[in-house]
This record gives sequence, structure tokens and C-alpha cells, in this order.
Amino acid sequence: MPVLDIVLYVIAAILVLGGLAGSILPILPGIPMIFGGLWIASWADDYQHAGLWTLVIIAVLGIIAMALDFVAGALGAKRVGASQMAIWGAFFGTIIGMFFGIVGIIVGPFAGALAGELMNGNSVLRSTHVSIGTWIGMLLGTLAKLVLSFMMIGAWGLAWLF
Repeated sequence: MPVLDIVLYVIAAILVLGGLAGSILPILPGIPMIFGGLWIASWADDYQHAGLWTLVIIAVLGIIAMALDFVAGALGAKRVGASQMAIWGAFFGTIIGMFFGIVGIIVGPFAGALAGELMNGNSVLRSTHVSIGTWIGMLLGTLAKLVLSFMMIGAWGLAWLF
């Protein structure tokens, strides 16, 4: 195996492993890293095992995972009957929270939904209930994103084997 191929496979493995970490940690763009790593590994193999359709399937899974990442908190808020202001608060809290690492991702949607519900004139108890629903939505969204990350890797692995 040529040295360049070995280097490409090592880069691909680093990207995929870093992407898995990024599926949980907001510091890294996990899904794009996984896709990039799998694409580089496919390219290094001249697309012998994982070709266009495999990469399209992986890309669709990645797009779904990224969409879930952005809307999970807002969907959790909506599920518990949050006001429109709380849903927007959860969304903006998620965006702002991404700049503050793990703590921001945990606190951001919660604080955004809480602020939105309070600004809407609801009680502290009701606002807290909505915020907890938002946080649970974020947690489930992260879990779904992790599952979809493994599905991306699994689709590539199946293409490689068969």
C-alpha cells in the first residue's frame, strides 16, 4: 500500500473519531467531520467499495442529524406546550450556548426557553416546566445525532464489506 494511501486512511480515521466526539461535544463539527473522513477513505480506495450512492446515503443521514441538532431543543419546548417566545428562546439559547462549550449547550436552551416563557407572562413554575422539556429535547436530539453518526459509519462499513 502506498504511503499516501496510509496517510489518507489515518487522516480519515482521525476525522471520524473526532467527529464522533463532536457528535456529543459542541466544540467540534461532528457530522461534517465524519462525512469528510468517510469521503477521504472512499477516495483513497478510488471509490471501489464505497461509491456515489453510499456517500449520498451517508450525506442524507448527516443532513438529518444536523437538522435534529438545531431543532431538538425547540421541539422539546413545543412538546410541553411552550409559547412561541419560549421556542424562539430555546433556539437562540442553543445558538448562543454553542459558544460556551458543554455548559452552554446544557444551559443555553434551558435559559432561552425560561426567558421566553417568563417574557410571555407565565409563572416561574410553568416556565421551569417548559425549560425542562426543552432540555430533555436537547438530550434526545444529541442521542439521535449520535445514533445517526454510527449509522453513517455503519453504512460506509457495510459498503466496504460488500
